[in-house]
Amino acid sequence: MKTLLYIPAFLLGMHLHDPAPVPQDKDRTFETTPVWADEFNYNGLPDPQKWGYNTGGSGWGNNELQYYTGDGNAVVANGVLTITARKEAKENRQYTSARLTTKGKGDFLYGRIEVKAKLPSGKGTWPAIWMLPTVPEYGGWPKSGEIDIMEHVGYDPDNIHVTIHTQAYNHVAGTQKSGTKVIGGSRTEFHVYRVDWTPDAIRGYIDDQLVFTFMNEGKGSAAWPFDKKFHILLNLAVGGNWGGAKGVDETVFPATMEVDYVRVYRMIEK
Repeated sequence: MKTLLYIPAFLLGMHLHDPAPVPQDKDRTFETTPVWADEFNYNGLPDPQKWGYNTGGSGWGNNELQYYTGDGNAVVANGVLTITARKEAKENRQYTSARLTTKGKGDFLYGRIEVKAKLPSGKGTWPAIWMLPTVPEYGGWPKSGEIDIMEHVGYDPDNIHVTIHTQAYNHVAGTQKSGTKVIGGSRTEFHVYRVDWTPDAIRGYIDDQLVFTFMNEGKGSAAWPFDKKFHILLNLAVGGNWGGAKGVDETVFPATMEVDYVRVYRMIEK
């Protein structure tokens, strides 16, 4: 006696393991008034309601040479935040600098993040404006993602990098996704570095010119972990695997990165 298998009509023709649909780019827009900002129109230390510090001299996963202090290398005056890297001994390191973070004070899911900054000069400097997940829900780096809004290494002057890192796409595996653009005067003038981050894509801009696009491919968190809250980091590293790849010129210190403002605009839902 044969047993007949009943298959509901709505399942006929379906493949049960079809991949998730690729998100469609909805050309989303952003509010015009920041939801979070620091204009640095005050004097003294960075606003403790908005900024904390990563501190120490661990090498930070990149064999960096600096010791990050709590506040001695970051000051606000004349309308700008100045992060200074100095040639001075601190515990086990011969350089000091600062790494500011909005973690727990400014954590965001999607939005337009815009920073106006002037970069340092000199071989061995490695400034960055970037974002990390506030809670690494998909696992340790790079599984939970990283968004680099601006990176610059002093031995390759004015060549600006915008990059993302994920489990599938990262520099350790040689699969990182990035865009680069030569910006004349990046070390003598202020320029605006920005990412527009939506559920569909991350786009990087310099002075409103698009230089990088990374689309959500619909392949899950290994490729797109950017559906959790991230926070902003501002730092000036010394040396390291990339920044020190061609040595460090000790004569360029003290070196500074100046930041005119940091602004975050909320994405308008569609």
